[in-house]
Amino acid sequence: MLLTIERPFATVGLEQMYATGYGTHPLRSGRRVLPLGRLVVVLLLALAVSVGLAVVAHGGTAPVYSTVVVQPGDTLWSIAAEHYPSDDVRARVQDIESANGLGGPIIQVGETLRLPA
Repeated sequence: MLLTIERPFATVGLEQMYATGYGTHPLRSGRRVLPLGRLVVVLLLALAVSVGLAVVAHGGTAPVYSTVVVQPGDTLWSIAAEHYPSDDVRARVQDIESANGLGGPIIQVGETLRLPA
């Protein structure tokens, strides 16, 4: 059966496909994937997705901190202003308080504070 303008969707017979160089069998390898192999692939894929989602939900890597030892006359405000000159000092004071588990701005001389990056 020939493809013509009148019959653009005519089916091609197997003989014509074979004669034009197309095989009559679909292109597949001789190997078959066993159901156990499929299960392993699916489980590995599910594990990879789960680990990826856990890393995203956890926030990725651990936060990076630098430390400073409190000197006489230091306050959280002065430490935040010195170490973060271009940032909002109020926000950085809160960051330092939360990074060190402080309930307020009271700090002691000699105390080591973690400063968020």
